[in-house]
Amino acid sequence: MIKNLSLPGRWPHWSGFALFAMFACCQPRVLADESEQNLWKAARQGDAATVKTLIGQGVDVDVPARYGATALSFACDHGHPDVVKLLVEAGANVNVTDTFYHATPLDWAAMGGHTKSIQLLLEHGAKGGKALLRTSTEGGALPIVQAILAAVKIEPEFLTSCRDMADERQYPEIVQAIEAAIPATSTPARVVPDEVMQSYAGTYKNDEGQSYQIECSDGKLLISSSSMRLDRLRARNEQTFYFFETTYTFNLAEGQVVGVTRNTGTVPVLYKKMSDNDVLDEVKDEPSQVVVPTHEESTTVSQPIDPLAVHEEDRAVSSIHWPQFRGTGARGIADGQNPPMVWDVPEAKGVLWKTPIAGLGNSCPVVWGNQVFLTTAIQGGDRATLRTGLYGDVGSVDDDSTHAWQVICLNLTTGKMEWERTALEAIPLNKRHPKSTHANPTPATDGQCVIAFFGSEGLYCYNMQGQLQWKKVIGSLDSGWFYDEEYQWGFGSSPILYDGKAIVQCDVQHGSFIAAYDVRNGDEIWKTDRDEIPTWNTPTLYEGISGPLLITGGTRYARGYDPRTGSERWRLDRQSEISVPTPFVVGDLVFVTSGYRPIKPIYAIRLTAEGDISLDDEQTSNEHIAWSNQDGGPYLPTPIVYRGWLYVCKNNGVLTCYDARTGQREYRERLRGGGATSFTASPVAADGKLYFTSEQGVVMVVQAGPKFELLSTNPLGEHCLATPAISSGRMLFRTEGHLIAVGEE
Repeated sequence: MIKNLSLPGRWPHWSGFALFAMFACCQPRVLADESEQNLWKAARQGDAATVKTLIGQGVDVDVPARYGATALSFACDHGHPDVVKLLVEAGANVNVTDTFYHATPLDWAAMGGHTKSIQLLLEHGAKGGKALLRTSTEGGALPIVQAILAAVKIEPEFLTSCRDMADERQYPEIVQAIEAAIPATSTPARVVPDEVMQSYAGTYKNDEGQSYQIECSDGKLLISSSSMRLDRLRARNEQTFYFFETTYTFNLAEGQVVGVTRNTGTVPVLYKKMSDNDVLDEVKDEPSQVVVPTHEESTTVSQPIDPLAVHEEDRAVSSIHWPQFRGTGARGIADGQNPPMVWDVPEAKGVLWKTPIAGLGNSCPVVWGNQVFLTTAIQGGDRATLRTGLYGDVGSVDDDSTHAWQVICLNLTTGKMEWERTALEAIPLNKRHPKSTHANPTPATDGQCVIAFFGSEGLYCYNMQGQLQWKKVIGSLDSGWFYDEEYQWGFGSSPILYDGKAIVQCDVQHGSFIAAYDVRNGDEIWKTDRDEIPTWNTPTLYEGISGPLLITGGTRYARGYDPRTGSERWRLDRQSEISVPTPFVVGDLVFVTSGYRPIKPIYAIRLTAEGDISLDDEQTSNEHIAWSNQDGGPYLPTPIVYRGWLYVCKNNGVLTCYDARTGQREYRERLRGGGATSFTASPVAADGKLYFTSEQGVVMVVQAGPKFELLSTNPLGEHCLATPAISSGRMLFRTEGHLIAVGEE
């Protein structure tokens, strides 16, 4: 999750930096001494005086922090040009590359739009100015374009391509700035007759199915593709054209254009020119458009549910209780609870009740009998909001007002408040991410007590009537950005209950652990250290014939523990650096997933696993792992296995269905409709239907099975990042401002 660029247009999504990361090289550096830590801190904070003093004392300006970042990296990221100047003049390596993102100081400065730092770096020999000029031109970032042009000389052909790109995208100020930088003595553009360029127009395709569209318009030859906007080609001669450092040479046979050879300086690639009939045949072969039913058309399921298709594990969780995050075992299944398929909260259709909830929280509702439990954090001053959508901003929300952390109990039937208790009033110890809150962990209940976890603000136990039984302050639990501890994101792991124990997983910047506390008095029963950086996984408890198993996700390893003692039973490497989805068990398989690039694994682990169960480099399975997929895992939503099929929903709404037993992919479709664009909440299922809740507050109901069928699209009217609960014919949605129950009267 990399800082969002303050650049307009089609600037690349910089969380993609991790595509270039070599996972094996991403091990943290051993802690530095105090002077080195002070240098990094001063660079982050822009404390030029301290930086100057430390340099004078002989502290190495290039000493690497965790993952290889240096003081220069931090100063460029945070936008402190005076510190950048001190460091580069002291000999700091302007081209240092960290070991995780493979980003240079110039990359960090560009991501923040820090033009003074960009110019300083380029003037002191930083590489990458041309590439940055191209992307800045494409994104319409005039200040960065001006900083680059002021710092380095770039050859006229490259500048010409930049100018043409800016012209096509209608950035007149950038066009003017680049034209002023093109030397008057540069070679004038070659003029090619219009009839020759007209003969080049058409569709070109290579052997791998990639294609280009070339057209001639107003005396210009233009090129585009599925991943490339319309851009102008400049002529070197009548047959060879260029765009930046790529050349396109048109091939002739008997006076006819038969193809174009694309050359980027490595291996030339031939694209054959397609005839008009070839293009028509491709259009005929395109799949027909999927028609999404309206609310009125989707009042019944289109096909009956085969009772023989219901698995035993589905029946096992079909009770009225929904006691923790995503119900029993985090499986998210509630067959027999008859939740609705169609509703419309803004139009008050299918709404049983709608109760305002003060404050902000991403914790999910849990249910025991006729009681619903929820947590929230109420800040002082104006009501806080969540920033939804697809972005990569690592920044923290600045809010040092006094907050009140509350545990709330509502009546499931009426939605009326039965009791509310304030666990703590204080200023938060840590900051939160714009998409996070100070009440992220979902409470847990067993019908005897309610456990609420507020991370750094403590662990609390109430009885079912709202009387505080005990509280335990564990201390600061900072689950911020592992790469730069200045950015704090908020704690997210939810507690679970097992055999009189409240179990919490605390993967933080320093001192990660998993621990069990006695629900009677809060005393620590066991605590196991974890060599992990921050994650947001909730642990899962499974009880089977071979004994209880506690399962955790993680960055370095997914692990299985004995929940009675905290001793490790198995471990599995190759996990994502930022690990969020919750593990769960269905049948005889444990499903562990994560989805932060470059590795996005799905593992189906056998319950008999013991010891180190990691796969060798070329393996996808072994005696402990039934199957795996290294490029299918989700980033935020926990997947779901329902009636034999594994459903994985990505943040962008791309839904993939796999055979849960074999890992074979059945379909991949994008969830569309109602303005839904991003997904954080995890899916749930009941009675043959799957429910996917978007951040925009649109819930999509999909038919269970190996063929995609969208049954309905239902608005909540507010943003929603929390996973819903299902009980007694009701679906409970925790939105940004309410708890909403939908269902039939």
